Amino acid sequence: MTPTPQNLVAELRTRAMALGFESFGITAADARPDLPAKLQAALDAGWHGEMDWMADTATRRGSPNALWPEAKSVILLGINYGPASDPLALLDQPTRGAISVYARNRDYHEIIKGKLKELAGLLARRSGAAVKVFVDTAPLMEKPLAEAAGLGWQGKHTVLVSREFGSWLFLGAILTDADLPTDKPHAESCGSCTRCLDVCPTKAFPAPFQLDSRRCLAYLSVEHKGPIPIEFRVPMGNRIYGCDDCLAVCPWNKFASISREAKLRARADLESPALADLVQLDDAGFRTLFAGSPVKRIGLARFLRNVLIGIGNSADAGMVPLVQVRLDHAEAVVRGAAIWALRRLDPAQAERLAPAHLAGETDPEVAREWTEDI
Repeated sequence: MTPTPQNLVAELRTRAMALGFESFGITAADARPDLPAKLQAALDAGWHGEMDWMADTATRRGSPNALWPEAKSVILLGINYGPASDPLALLDQPTRGAISVYARNRDYHEIIKGKLKELAGLLARRSGAAVKVFVDTAPLMEKPLAEAAGLGWQGKHTVLVSREFGSWLFLGAILTDADLPTDKPHAESCGSCTRCLDVCPTKAFPAPFQLDSRRCLAYLSVEHKGPIPIEFRVPMGNRIYGCDDCLAVCPWNKFASISREAKLRARADLESPALADLVQLDDAGFRTLFAGSPVKRIGLARFLRNVLIGIGNSADAGMVPLVQVRLDHAEAVVRGAAIWALRRLDPAQAERLAPAHLAGETDPEVAREWTEDI
């Protein structure tokens, strides 16, 4: 016998908690008619930077029904990935690399997708409804939908904030053509607090609830493919993959707890790796160290770029020999970062080496690294 919608939702909620999800809510597929206009305004402002896929999929991204016209309900689920310690403390250790909390172990996409498929399968079997699952890679605006489903609210830093888990929630979604009972939207609860805006080292928030990715260190260190713009290199500090500053200072984190999912807890070797070790990685070593981690997707060259920026900010002249090795790297983005790091750590040596390297440099952007103001 087909269960009532209320009984079906109760069964789904129970199963979701058993699978390791800690937040569960449902909203109507058409609950946020304001999203297309908001998305287009951000795109028109250029805040998406090099993420052309956001513009390319804007029509589908603006509404679940544009993505799947038959969708009636969206089930939003969250998994807590709260860290065991304050990630901002690592910024005071300039010779160690700061990797964003979400990337210190397994790729969350893989972990969540399997759980979502199991839950969606239960829904399909019990109701006969069609289902589709999404984990951050499809053109679906999970955060505002999660707000509509009552999981939390989008804070002034644009990340979802939960009363129970602070800023540390991974989201997944199930779209279905089943007409399910919905939860009440969560009211925005930031009040007058501006800690997340004030802490940003690059002033990436044009206004509360707005993010210009082009100034965001999380974007620059992960999505941006070219050299890190000069103005953001010193503020980058030792952040070599992502940035947690605006998330970590949120007062609602006082209610957060350490993640119960072992695969989301930080690996010991990725909590505070030495920059001196990371800069020596070759491609095989990089792939081995970051096997199963989101870090692997940016590739060795971009990773070394970030590490060299960190070394340039370390004030540790003992790493100069390690930097010099990278001056002749095959990738221009690595050579450029190495030049910047050398000029920061040992200006006199950089001046001596400049003529020979300038003479043999074929990339004009890299050549400028020897002479540009830093």
